[in-house]
Amino acid sequence: MAGANIDDIDMQILAELQDDGRMTNVDLARRVGLTAPPCLRRVRALEDNGAIKSYHAVVDPATLGFTITVFAMVSLKSQAEADLKAFEDHVAGLPEVRECHMLNGEIDFILKVVSRDLQSFQQFLTSHLTPAPNVVSVKTSLTIRTSKNAPGVPLRSG
Repeated sequence: MAGANIDDIDMQILAELQDDGRMTNVDLARRVGLTAPPCLRRVRALEDNGAIKSYHAVVDPATLGFTITVFAMVSLKSQAEADLKAFEDHVAGLPEVRECHMLNGEIDFILKVVSRDLQSFQQFLTSHLTPAPNVVSVKTSLTIRTSKNAPGVPLRSG
């Protein structure tokens, strides 16, 4: 996607959809100063070239009973590519893990994990994460509150 031909109108479309992915094409076209058909063509092109990866609803974890969010810092015994891939494949199958990022430095991965309560998190930690192949240590930090959670990238200044 890097280097794709994205002009100012495409950036406006992306900013609008990032803020509200449910708006109609007619509303989107009006907001970016186009008629509906060319706006839809641009959206389809942005989807086809990968600038728009998906559309989804942002749900409230607490409303659904997931009251705990934990960041887990995982260190592996080996950083060989096969071992890194095996760990990534393992966490891909763990629905509690909502994000997995490989890091540079002492910690190999940071995971964002959601859980219903501390007891269920402890069960997840001891049953699925610490015994995973190649894991040497897991350090966890429980979130107290989230003051900012902005999906996407900064497309608007200010």
